[in-house]
Amino acid sequence: MSTSLLYHAFGLQGYDYIRQSYVAGSLIFSVRPKPKMVICSCCGSRDVLRRGQSERWLRTVPIGFKPVWLAIEVPRVECRACGCVRRIDIKIAEPRRWYTRAFERFALALSKVMTMLDVSNLLGIGWDGVKDILKRHLQVRFGRPRLSRLKYIAIDEISVRKGHKYLSLVMDLQSGAVVFVGDGKGADALIPFWARLKRSRIKIRAVATDMSTAYIGSVLENLPGVPLVFDHFHVVKLMNDKLTEVRRKLYQELSCTLARNVLKGSRWILLKNPENLNKERGEDGRLEEALRMNEPLAKSYYLKEDLRQIWNQADKMAAEGFLQGWIERAMESGIGPLMQMGKTMAAYRSGILAWYDHPISSGPMEGTNNKIKTLKRQAYGYRDLEFFKLRIMGIHEAKYALAG
Repeated sequence: MSTSLLYHAFGLQGYDYIRQSYVAGSLIFSVRPKPKMVICSCCGSRDVLRRGQSERWLRTVPIGFKPVWLAIEVPRVECRACGCVRRIDIKIAEPRRWYTRAFERFALALSKVMTMLDVSNLLGIGWDGVKDILKRHLQVRFGRPRLSRLKYIAIDEISVRKGHKYLSLVMDLQSGAVVFVGDGKGADALIPFWARLKRSRIKIRAVATDMSTAYIGSVLENLPGVPLVFDHFHVVKLMNDKLTEVRRKLYQELSCTLARNVLKGSRWILLKNPENLNKERGEDGRLEEALRMNEPLAKSYYLKEDLRQIWNQADKMAAEGFLQGWIERAMESGIGPLMQMGKTMAAYRSGILAWYDHPISSGPMEGTNNKIKTLKRQAYGYRDLEFFKLRIMGIHEAKYALAG
């Protein structure tokens, strides 16, 4: 076999081929470093004396489905220049690793399109071996992301396990990368991020978040003067919850069987946008009948639809007037959940209108959360939380889909 083939197939440069063998279904190539590689690994001097040698076995990229091993003769040398006595640097593998850098790159490439279990089955190695390769790669790439380019960030939490186990995420809205993953949810989870941000002396322009009082207080304390933009998806979701509450109370209070049947199963029809109603299934007709028979429900529904128009006004001044009118209508409705919503909108007025100065939202964060859920389903959960965090921080560079 030519040394050229060794180089192009396995990335071996500076080695001489000795022999090959086939043992227990694996191909074994015995090679030795050329004289030019026999140098001191400490200072790089060529003035060395040989002090024996050892054989190091390394797994490298397979040929077809056949595992391939390299049996390398590694000389031990004494350097006359610095006095160091060590084995030479073989270049193709990290110290104390049982695989080559080429094998590591191959496993990483497979992990982008396959689950770790699939990669381990294909390569014939343990699942923990694939995890070790991927974890070290993620640690180098994303273990300590740079914050120097942060301008707009979004903050949200995601449930990672049953029993109210959460992680708090901070996303760079310009790149879509998660730059911080904190344990738990609330202000305490963000303390390490604020500490790093202060050391970096970065000036954040605006922060997108939901209406969580914990996150709001944390941002106001650590980023004084930075505008808070309340995500309109969360605002609409809160209004949808109020609409659902109104519908539930009406259903419980109604004694007429016909009226109860009209409301029964109408929750998702009420929450849908009008343009998304399925006319073939008669959803538009059911909606019209439910609103006609229940005045409180009709008021709630039309307020829900009008709420979406706050972010469609010509400018901030027009939006402020529209929001004030919406709050007054909600307060005058006499319906408990709507009056509560009106008070909430009045309290968070500045954060809602801040969208016109900084049109950002945590919508990209929701997309990332869906990727994370897919990631969890692929792995059936994660026992190594540190590894899970690293995968989250590198998830913006991957495209995840359920396999099978």
